[in-house]
Amino acid sequence: MKIHFDKLPDTLVKGISELAEILDIRITGEEGIKIQVIQAQGPIRVSLQDGEGLIGYQETIHFYRALGVFLEQARKDAHFDITEEPKFDFNGTMLDVSRNGVLKVPVIKQFIRYMALMGLNGLMMYTEDIYEVEDQPYFGYMRGRYTASEMKECDDYADLFGIEMIPCIQTLGHLQQALKWGYAADIKDHADILLAGEPKTYAFIEQMITAVSSMFRSKRIHIGMDEAFQVGLGKYLKLNGMQDRFQIMNDHVSQVLAITERLGLQPMIWSDMYFNLLANDYQGVLYNVDADFSEDNMSRIPKGVQFVYWDYGRRDEEGYERLFEKHLKLGSKPIFAGGIHMWNSMSPNNGKTWMTSQPALRAAKNKGVREVIATAWGDNGNETNHLVILAGLQLFAEHGYGEAVDDDLLASRLAACTGMDLFDSLNALKDMDEVPGVSEGNHWMANPSKYLLWQDPLLGLLDKHVEGEAGSVLPDHYTKLEKKWQQNKEQFTAPFSHLFEFYEKLASVLVIKSTLGVTLRKLYHDDGDKSQLAEFAAAIDSPISILKLRIEELRISHRRLWMSTYKPFGWEVLDLRYGGLFARISSTQDRIADYVEGHIDQIEELEAERLLFDQNGLTDKPLEVNVTYQAAVTASSFL
Repeated sequence: MKIHFDKLPDTLVKGISELAEILDIRITGEEGIKIQVIQAQGPIRVSLQDGEGLIGYQETIHFYRALGVFLEQARKDAHFDITEEPKFDFNGTMLDVSRNGVLKVPVIKQFIRYMALMGLNGLMMYTEDIYEVEDQPYFGYMRGRYTASEMKECDDYADLFGIEMIPCIQTLGHLQQALKWGYAADIKDHADILLAGEPKTYAFIEQMITAVSSMFRSKRIHIGMDEAFQVGLGKYLKLNGMQDRFQIMNDHVSQVLAITERLGLQPMIWSDMYFNLLANDYQGVLYNVDADFSEDNMSRIPKGVQFVYWDYGRRDEEGYERLFEKHLKLGSKPIFAGGIHMWNSMSPNNGKTWMTSQPALRAAKNKGVREVIATAWGDNGNETNHLVILAGLQLFAEHGYGEAVDDDLLASRLAACTGMDLFDSLNALKDMDEVPGVSEGNHWMANPSKYLLWQDPLLGLLDKHVEGEAGSVLPDHYTKLEKKWQQNKEQFTAPFSHLFEFYEKLASVLVIKSTLGVTLRKLYHDDGDKSQLAEFAAAIDSPISILKLRIEELRISHRRLWMSTYKPFGWEVLDLRYGGLFARISSTQDRIADYVEGHIDQIEELEAERLLFDQNGLTDKPLEVNVTYQAAVTASSFL
């Protein structure tokens, strides 16, 4: 589409040129639609009347949102007049790059372009030790840490579109990778928690904050401090005896705030530890609404910090509203952080993302919460690529500019913001785990495409879950998905073609692997003819031989996707997983050969009784479990 503008600032011209390919536009001197651009206080307005367009905006980010909306409508209608009132002052995303998947700078810029057109104006890169710290050579060593110049390049690019990049680090817990080296012996309470009260700890924290804050123009900084449940119970306990852990937390926060104040920074922290430490009856609830928020307790909490309320599982709007009200007692309006569920899985759980984010964002608007973040974690190896979160980001964006949000709206908006008809394909990726037998929406985060891929073929720790009717539908289910992803792959260019090729290959593996253990055990126990077992395992065209070829194709496809989006550091973990799977399948063939050839009287692993995977909260649906890689592959010690 050809367009031209009246008197556009150079910065907007530069930004539009970065988005031209996505928008499929060409800016001319006088051809095409003429668009008048007006910056003024008030809502976003886009209109087209008699061949002339208008874009009205207040903030820079609103211009790019408006441009995308204008072009989307102009391709459908000759006349329109649309007004959007931004619901949030800060609406952004947090990309976890600390679980091995360190996004390349060009890919971060790709996300920034999509976010600009969505109207999302905030970006945090969650970096536990994935940034350089002067005089700390082991901090982020061999982990793909960002250089200062890389982060400054991203920050400059984000600023072009009016997107604020905020450093997001940890200054208490979640620092296991940083603290595993010998230099950290004196500042470690637990394996992943800093030693509160130790002067060396605060010198180290000041080094971290000084380093990371220098990479960004924003004066805001997220200093973490979530899930440090063992604070004061490790080395601290040995040195100081049992102390009031609420006070330990307050003293630590105070000392870190003294650092941020000295550096002229505006800090925020996760709020869960205060709910945890003030809960009289914890019972595993992260945010207990009955936590003791008495005036006395609130007076002891340091001032000058904003709290971030994170919640990835609640489904009721009223529950969110109660916790927003509880947060107000901490002294300021909270920032809300919801989740785009992509962690500890091979595919995104869009069902749960929708079930939790919709009521959360409605509640935020009802309660006047003006800042929200969509988090995208990579727990347990970052097996799911961050590209899958775009549909979820669009969900946060549309709630940020409107009220009613449905899939039709999201599909049209995502196409406008990416230049690709992606929504249905990305949304359908949930079917890799939301298989027949898993509740609609997959609230319990069942991850069968992960645990059935990695689980040991001889030990079959999850085989009890796929016996009988529950597992009988899986091969056909994954066969259909294999064909679906193959078709999707051909619709897109890289890296999205790589993304859907990966799922095509994963589905192909699961056609066989999902019920492999059950099939082996049936052949071993129910059929006295060893030749059938031998043929299943060892023949050139046997299912196991075919499976080995498919696993290698999957590994290569996964590696191609990884290398196109992430730095190479961290891929070695997945190589080891694929290598371990391949080796165990080879060992399975060897064990069967020994049995068939009479070298052993029985295969002990296949003799062992299969039990349900013992996990808290087992439902009556056998496939509805969530299992980490480590738990799926062995019941033995990794040490």
